[in-house]
Amino acid sequence: MRLDKYLKVSRIIKRRTIAKEACEGGRVTINGKVAKPSTDIKEGDVIEITFANKKIKAKIVSIAEHVRKEDAREMYEILEGEEDQE
Repeated sequence: MRLDKYLKVSRIIKRRTIAKEACEGGRVTINGKVAKPSTDIKEGDVIEITFANKKIKAKIVSIAEHVRKEDAREMYEILEGEEDQE
């Protein structure tokens, strides 16, 4: 799955356009490498996102095309930072 789509489906970032802009701005890394919106992600990858003065680091636990809002939180595990970003 594309990185920008995963960020939206998992609700780490609420809108795909915002996820795409964050990736294009170099604020998203996967396993320590700057990632493009189209980067393919897999389970076990570690995503790090920098928002203004906040940082969030999360490990991908599962990947699904469609997820209910209540189940989206189970797609990742927060390693550092705060949830409830953008």
